[in-house]
Parts: sequence; C-alpha cells; structure tokens
Amino acid sequence: MDQFICDFLVGKNFQQLAINFIPHYTTLVSKVGGIISPENLDRIQAALKEAKLKDVADIIEESLVAAENAPLDVAVIGESGTGKSSFINALRGLSYEEEGSASVGAVETTMKKTPYQQPKYPKVTFWDLPGTGTPNFHPHEYLEMVEFATYDFFIIISSSRFSLNDALLAQNIKDIGKKFYFVRTKVDNDLYNEEKSKPMSFKRERVLQQIRDNCLANLSNVGVPEPCIFLVSNFDLDDFDFPRLEETLLKELPVHKRHTFVLLLPNLSDTSIEMKRAFFKEKIWLDAVKSSALSFVPFMACFSGFDFPQQEKCLNLYQSHFGLDEKLVKGIAEKLDMSVEEIKSFTKSLDFWLLVKDDSIVAKAMKCVECYCSVNGGLSSTVFQFFKIYFLHLKFINTVADDAKILLHKTLEILSSRK
Repeated sequence: MDQFICDFLVGKNFQQLAINFIPHYTTLVSKVGGIISPENLDRIQAALKEAKLKDVADIIEESLVAAENAPLDVAVIGESGTGKSSFINALRGLSYEEEGSASVGAVETTMKKTPYQQPKYPKVTFWDLPGTGTPNFHPHEYLEMVEFATYDFFIIISSSRFSLNDALLAQNIKDIGKKFYFVRTKVDNDLYNEEKSKPMSFKRERVLQQIRDNCLANLSNVGVPEPCIFLVSNFDLDDFDFPRLEETLLKELPVHKRHTFVLLLPNLSDTSIEMKRAFFKEKIWLDAVKSSALSFVPFMACFSGFDFPQQEKCLNLYQSHFGLDEKLVKGIAEKLDMSVEEIKSFTKSLDFWLLVKDDSIVAKAMKCVECYCSVNGGLSSTVFQFFKIYFLHLKFINTVADDAKILLHKTLEILSSRK
C-alpha cells in the first residue's frame, strides 16, 4: 500500500494515479467493506485525473469525519426471559450487576423503549424495546410507537420458538426498508440440558443443527421465507454464531456506519480482531494519501514532525480499541492469575520505546525518502518524518492486533484448563 503514497510524493503522472487508486483501495479493504463509499471513490478518481489534489484531500477528510461521527442505534426486541437485556449488556461489555447495565429479571422489565449507551463509544446506543407478546399486537402500530425510523437495524430475540408476532413484526420491518436479524439465545443452556439428559448419544453439532432447523421451520411456517438466524450465548459471545452475526452486520451496514460498529466489537475471536485491524490500516492509509495530496497544495501544512508524546498517545488509543489499555491489562492479569509483567513478557505492544526504536521502521522510511529524492533532489526531513510516522503507525496497529490475539488465545487456553 505504501507504493501508491510514494507515487504521490515523487510526482507520478496523476492520470496513472487515478487508474491505480481504486485497485489499491479495493485490495486494502478486501476483507471487510471500506470507509469510502463507491460514489466518493468515483469522485476521488475524477479529481486525480484532473490533478485536483485539494479535492482528493477534502473527499477523504469528508469520508473520515462522517465515519468517525456517525451515530449507531440498534433496536433489540424480545419477550421477558428471552435474554434480551443480557444480550445488550454483553454487547456493552457490562455484567448485569454493574452500574448502568440493562435490568435483568424473570418478569417483564421493559415497559417502554429504554436507551443504553456503549460506555466507551457514546455514539452507539442499544434500545431495549417493549415485548410484542400481547394478544392485540399490531406490528404497524408497534413500529410507530417505538419510532422505527430512529434505528439502523432490529434484532429480534427468542430463547425458544419465534412467535407469529415476531414474524409479523419482521415483515413490517422489511416493508419499511430496515434490516432485521433473528437471534436465538440460551443455546448453551440447551446444550447442557441435552447432554445431561442424553449423555451417551449427545453430539454438540447435531443439537445445534436441530435448534437451527427448528427455528427455520418455525419462522417459515409463520410466513418468514429464508430467515437469517444466529444462535448465541450471552455468556460466551465468542462461541456459536456471534462472530458470524458481527460479520453480517458489518457487511450490511451503510458505509459511514461501519467505522462506528467495528470499534465496539469485543475481541472475542480472531475474526473480530482482524476486522478492527483492517479498518485501522485503511484509516492510516487514507490519512497518508490525504497528507500526500496536500503536500502539492501551496501554503498548505502537510507533514507534522515526529513527536514522542503524540505517538505514545496514538499507541494508547490503539491499545484501548483492542482492549489492551492499562486498566484492562490489569484486569486480564487478575483473571489469569498472572502479573502485568508476565503479560508483558509475551506481548510487544505494551512497550512504547521498543516499538519506536525499531530499526526496520527507519529503514523503510529511508527507502521511501531515497525514492522521493531521486526525483526531487535533496533530503527532505519532512518527507522522512512523514514516512517514519506512517510506518510506525502501521507497526503499532499490527503489533497491538497480534497481541490482542495472543491474549485471547492465552485466556481461552487457561480458562478451558480450569473447567
């Protein structure tokens, strides 16, 4: 990806840059959808062809600001006892005993729509909506009452059979152009009960398939063709279909909402960690392309110098997004009966000075500067600092993501050995 930025700085033909931009960008976001919409990609390509580099920078900045400031509102619907509130708490990273958690109980606790913000990301709100189990339920009136236009998508939850009311609601949600997903909770309980009652014949995958087939048949019978069903446990989100639910939601969200959603994904699987890595690498690349474009605009400040406190702050931000900030690492250490120093012994991102002194970063930066100077002449310290920061940020995000995966596997391994 750095080759495209080098092409910018050495003054490569902008017609050729326009041809290369979309393939470069498509390769970068091949695993998950990107931040820039197809319409804005076309605008960037047209601006490059006409060498309107300020326009390129403006479009990228517009896309990044829209992504970073986009609110996300998720509606969660289900009857009492289905695990609706526990599901919301799990997504927010809270136990039901923590302050601000959704109320959990055996009786109906949600009589009106109730908002619950994501603690770390206040632009994300989960809405706990009233159940639909009354005899006089009318889906159209219900959607009007809860102000359906407010939400980006709906999650319909059941811990057993989905009802006719669920099917009617899904059909009306579809008619108004919104997305909906069926989530079958408490599958861990079903597996436990099945294994206890039939220890000799119990097979986990067969039981899960039976649950899935039952849900499909049930919803098909009440008028929902080819429903999208996800089996989850609110206490083991990394198991069953939750990772697949994450991937599905990410792919089906509008472009400008994806950045917000990917930030709140808990580090429950390699897949969710890789999604985050891909989005941050895209953002680093887009920032670099924007800065490269601005470098051609007279009197426009483009490259900032290398500032250690600023770079450490950047690393801390990445650590926070991947659950590796100081507070969370201490919590992980306690959970694993380890010291923080032990965790640091098999991770790399917790030592800022080790990362910034990496000679390979300087070598890569020098190579790009040599390429620049071979065309423009002279050693430009600003170009060197720009590439040093660019490669350092890539190093930050890759190291933090790798450490998140190491800690995830270590945690699963230790917790599994204790069972």
